[in-house]
Amino acid sequence: MSSSGRPWCLSLMFLLRMASEGINCPSRCSCQYLEVNCTGQQLEAFPVDIPLDTRQLILAANNVSYLPAVELSFLADLVYLDCRKNLLGDDLDFTFIGMTKLVYLDLSFNNLTQVTFSTFSHLLSLVVLKISDNPSLVAIEKDAFANNTWLRQLDVSRTGLTFLDTSTVRDLPNLRLLGLSDNLWHCNCSFLDFITWMMESNVHFPDADNITCYTPAGLHALRMPAVEAQLHFSCLTQLYKQDYVFLCLIGFCIFFAGTMAAWLAGICAVIYEVHASKREEEEEEEEEEE
Repeated sequence: MSSSGRPWCLSLMFLLRMASEGINCPSRCSCQYLEVNCTGQQLEAFPVDIPLDTRQLILAANNVSYLPAVELSFLADLVYLDCRKNLLGDDLDFTFIGMTKLVYLDLSFNNLTQVTFSTFSHLLSLVVLKISDNPSLVAIEKDAFANNTWLRQLDVSRTGLTFLDTSTVRDLPNLRLLGLSDNLWHCNCSFLDFITWMMESNVHFPDADNITCYTPAGLHALRMPAVEAQLHFSCLTQLYKQDYVFLCLIGFCIFFAGTMAAWLAGICAVIYEVHASKREEEEEEEEEEE
């Protein structure tokens, strides 16, 4: 490097150092330029005094049970948020309302119970979403990710999910990676459309050997794509009790309609023969009179 370039480099390093030293860093957290790291500090609440220009916030391995929407909305430039291994759960609706630049969000290893449209709908730039290892997560609404059109990686592995509507992931145009392993998938006829989509899509499914059916008992532990043919056959040929009742009603209606039609046809034929015979008698009487 030339001597003329060194002053500029030294000046830049000095400015960065001064900027980092002037940052107000939350208690028990370490701070670098545009980054706040509070990993494993046994925090029970969201830290205060986070610099407003923070781009990366790491709160992993703490005891945080609540994310304040107002404080998060002040971090308008945040692009990376790691909240794995905390106690977050119940309702996260409207929590991320002001974080339109967020690209990466990790909520794995928490106590999430559901995902609704209002949970992530304001994260318009989201590319990576990890909500795996939430054993209490039992429901994801059909349109939960409708606004997350940039989403490329989604992980819902090792949760309490038994069903996922096909349109929830099929309508994500940029989705490339979808984690589904070790869930309690209920492989019934309602889930056949999703399994068929898995086989036909270009999405990659990591740990595919562990994407298996949990119920019914006859399909337990079978890999989900492999069970498609068997499930497809049973769903198209199996008749349930209500199906037999419906078929019996249809058969009775057809039989009754046929019987009534034959009876009416018989009556019409008799009436026609009576009228025909009377007409012949009248014609014979007229001929005799002449």
